[in-house]
This record gives sequence, C-alpha cells and structure tokens, in this order.
Amino acid sequence: MRTVEIQAKSVLSKSRVYEWTINPYRGCQHGCSYCYARFMKRFTHHKESWGDSVDVKVNAPGLLAEEVKKKKVGRVWISGVCDPYQPIEEEYEITRRCLEVLQRNGWPVTIQTKSPLVLRDLDLLKDFGEIEVVFSIGTEDEELRSIFEPKASRIEERINALKILHKEGVRTYAMIAPMLPKAENLPSRLEGKVDYVVIDKMNYHYADWVYRKYGLEGARTNEFFAQKGTELAHLFRMRGISCQLVF
Repeated sequence: MRTVEIQAKSVLSKSRVYEWTINPYRGCQHGCSYCYARFMKRFTHHKESWGDSVDVKVNAPGLLAEEVKKKKVGRVWISGVCDPYQPIEEEYEITRRCLEVLQRNGWPVTIQTKSPLVLRDLDLLKDFGEIEVVFSIGTEDEELRSIFEPKASRIEERINALKILHKEGVRTYAMIAPMLPKAENLPSRLEGKVDYVVIDKMNYHYADWVYRKYGLEGARTNEFFAQKGTELAHLFRMRGISCQLVF
C-alpha cells in the first residue's frame, strides 16, 4: 500500500447527489471491483492498481474550518469517491476532525461507508444536529462479498454497526447497491436497524470480468435487476421498511 500525505487546495466540492461532498482521502483501500471512483486515476496519475494507493489530505480539517465560513450551508456527503472510514482513517482521523468542524457549524451530513470503524465516532454522531449514516450492502453472501469487495468489511460487521447506530438514535439507512445475487434475506436481517433502504443496480462495467469469471453473467442483465429489485423492494415494504428503487 502506497500512502502519501498531501496538501489539498480545497475540501468542499459541489455534488449532484447532495449540495456538497467531502473526500478526506484520494483513493480507497477497499478496492472494490465495481467502484466507479476508479476513474479518478485519470486525474491523479497513480500507477498503482485501484485500492493500492491512498493520498491523505492532511490539511483537510483546517481547510474545511475556513471554507464553511464562506459557503452556503447544505447537506454534505462524506464521501463520494472514497470510503471515509477505510483502514487508514484509524490512524489519521481526517474524517472525524472534519465531522467536528461540521458539527460546530451546524452543517447536515450524510456518511456513506462499508466500515464499522464509524462506530469509533459514535460519541460525535449521537450529538450531531442532523446526520445520517448509510452502509452499502449488496448481498448477504460472504463468498460473493469476498469476490466483489475482497478488502471491505464482512456483511455481519456492517449490519451490526447499523444495529448499534440505530439503537443509539442515529438515523441509518442501507444502500443495496450495487444489488448482487443472494440479497433476498437482507430485509429480515436489516429489520429494526435502518430507517429506510435504497436499491440500485450495477451501473458501471468495471466488474464485468468478475461476472464472467464466476459465471454470474445472468445477474448482470437488466432483466435480473428489474425482477430481483422489485421483489426485494416488496420484501422490505412487507416488513414496514421504506424502500426506494432508483433504476
């Protein structure tokens, strides 16, 4: 793993998902095979494979403290092109220190992660004015998870983190995205742990080789996503969990 400490020029960026986004790191140690953020290599010129290098924006919290004074308050997505709680966050705490800035200044936040490391900051999250935490969970099958997301946390760890956060009064939701095979039991496993669920299909082609290698081409079709997505949404709603299909 190649790690480089860098000085960012800015931290808050406009986003098409929420008003703002913050990426405390450039690159992601999880290295998920399907990740759309792989496109970043075109701009960073990293030679390492996706997941094998991370730039740490060591000045991000200080920059953010200045930027929030000049920008219009809006919901901040942490993060768009990296996992803010990837393993290196345990050492640098860039995400936590950025959250402290946003909390002091009353900015609403959505955290998206696959890592139970977010629980480290539970003390901060419980006292936040307006915050929600979303975990990406595409399947309940550990073998499939290890194929598509070999360096990310186990499914059970993610579900347990959602359980703890939800119990502590933190608003939570799950992104079943990209929806992979063997997601049918997620409604029962997530019941009582999330406020709502969003389901999305595989929108990019980076992982097409994985589908071919493991004979999963049938789970890459529009027909699969339409049928399984509708069925899964129904199962969530049957359990009283609000669910949105976004494809």
